[in-house]
Amino acid sequence: MYSKFIRPLLFLLNPEQVHHLTIRLLRLLDAIPGMRWIIRQLFAYHGPSLEKEVLGMKFPNPIGLAAGFDKNAEIPDMLGAFGFGFVEVGAITPKPQPGNPKPRLFRLPKDRAIINRMGFNNRGMEYAIANLRRRKGNLIVGANIGKNSATPNECAGNDYLKLFRSLYEYVDYFVVNVSCPNVADITELQNKAYISQILEPFFEFRRGQNQYRPVLVKISPDLTWEQIDEIIDVLMNTPLDGLVATNTTSSRKGLTSSEKQVEAIGNGGLSGAPLTDRAIEVIRYLYEKTEGRYPIIGVGGIMTPEDALAMLRAGADLVQVYTGMIYEGPGFVRNICRTLEAEGGSQRPYHTFPHA
Repeated sequence: MYSKFIRPLLFLLNPEQVHHLTIRLLRLLDAIPGMRWIIRQLFAYHGPSLEKEVLGMKFPNPIGLAAGFDKNAEIPDMLGAFGFGFVEVGAITPKPQPGNPKPRLFRLPKDRAIINRMGFNNRGMEYAIANLRRRKGNLIVGANIGKNSATPNECAGNDYLKLFRSLYEYVDYFVVNVSCPNVADITELQNKAYISQILEPFFEFRRGQNQYRPVLVKISPDLTWEQIDEIIDVLMNTPLDGLVATNTTSSRKGLTSSEKQVEAIGNGGLSGAPLTDRAIEVIRYLYEKTEGRYPIIGVGGIMTPEDALAMLRAGADLVQVYTGMIYEGPGFVRNICRTLEAEGGSQRPYHTFPHA
């Protein structure tokens, strides 16, 4: 029904408008007693074989919602009712910011892809905290954090530390976003020296807390192998807990959409099917270089249940979807979970080291 009727209607509307309407609708539904339970019966798929322990937490299944959908932490528990094993909110910045000028979100249906240059648009840290304080569920929620666009890179560490300290008691893990192609110069923070400078105060603060919050860094699919090796070196020589691979790409290689259409859209991060192979390639590289000793959250181009399985087999411990849900609808997570269960569930060692 979704692919034949609902999606064609939604795709007639402006994509950012559809996003805002969806958030408002889900907020409205969440205010209705019992609605989460009804949605859970319709879309969630449960099974003990899907449970997985990663980062010291027990996930009901390894399928998460990537950052970018619930930017302001308004509806994480409602989203969990659709069957997600975890939800990542954000990207959250210390101060509210409008993001880049509109239009800034575009569909490429022929490629089953999306281009966005949102620019960390969100209502800021305090608004997100107010929403997180009202949570009543036990869904695992992560915070994707980023610097304000106006903050120069040499001061970025202050933004990240402020977010980390302020959000610490309200979320279960953190993802340091230094790889978004839609914020000016932020990808420069993937430099080993910058990352180390940002992370060290995190670890110092965490050592003084009663609760342990895992910290991961999200990396770009556009990095060279040498640049990825630098990040692996940080991972192996600091208390960093893991990596999220990958963010959106600036590449436009292999698209079937017309060159004229793509040029008219302009800059932005590409997500969806064109990213699948590269994301899996990066995950496999990370897994093999670290001998599978560190958690990896795989994201990028999961458009089918088979894509999710391939990413797990490449070395991901957990995976996240976003664009795939836009194209496949609210039953996407359920379909992935069914496929995983048919393959033996999450307890099965999907990957071994080294790869054949």
